[in-house]
Amino acid sequence: LLTNEVVDLRTIANQAIEGCDSHATAHSHTLTVSMPPHAVQVHGDQARMLQVITNLLNNAIKYTPDGGQLELTLTTAAQHAVLCVTDSGIGLRPDQLERIFDLFAQGERSLARSEGGLGVGLTLVRRLLESHGGNVTARSKGLGMGSTFEVHLPLADIAGLSADGTDEPVSAVANRARHRILVVDDNSDALTSMEMLLKLKGHLVRCAGDGASALSLMPEFQPELVLLDIGLPGMSGYDVARVIRANRDNDTVVVCATTGYGQNEDRRRSRDAGIDHHLVKPVDLTAIETLIDSLNRPRGGS
Repeated sequence: LLTNEVVDLRTIANQAIEGCDSHATAHSHTLTVSMPPHAVQVHGDQARMLQVITNLLNNAIKYTPDGGQLELTLTTAAQHAVLCVTDSGIGLRPDQLERIFDLFAQGERSLARSEGGLGVGLTLVRRLLESHGGNVTARSKGLGMGSTFEVHLPLADIAGLSADGTDEPVSAVANRARHRILVVDDNSDALTSMEMLLKLKGHLVRCAGDGASALSLMPEFQPELVLLDIGLPGMSGYDVARVIRANRDNDTVVVCATTGYGQNEDRRRSRDAGIDHHLVKPVDLTAIETLIDSLNRPRGGS
């Protein structure tokens, strides 16, 4: 569960700036900061809010050529805190402005796998903000024109807090069905972010970066669902699925490919390997949520 307390976004933003300072300095970036002199208080989980702002700052640093200009501003408007992170970097095309928040979304060089910048981090940012009653949007005038990510969070209603200064958890998951899910992906950013997204929903999650590690977790963890990347080092996802299916103890396990390979031949190979579902990156998170909701029903391919 996320904790819910009154936190000052100025303090959290300063912590994020301090944590990213050496990264910005290494790229000779100039960071301009503008924040009000008074506290900007919201209800939320301080650690998660720090994660959100740090993610946005790190993306701005990573995708801005050396010597670039970065800006963080914090204001209030219409009972909301508004935090913007702007860069002079490589920018986004109009068609990427919403898709950038999809799972595994890829843009130009900025989100290439070799950059370690798969879009799962931005998916996590959006989900964390939504769980706090907020949202995030992206703006850009186009490639090479920089980007702005704008966060909105409702301001705290101090009078609505209980006597001890706390409230109910921001994300109530106690009454949701909890499932055991194994995530297999050789990209550490993708793996970590998917793990957190699923844990936010209250699920039990284990992670593996290769096929052998995934198979070693199967007997002890007994997952109900395996989210399986196909392009793994050593054993491919197809090979992993065949080993899973060869063990009768795994008859009820649902295996879903989450992969960049989406041709008819790729889907055929998935079926032949015993994979039940084949989702092509960028993956719509609602498709994964629908799949999880169906886990109590008999397996069936798609």
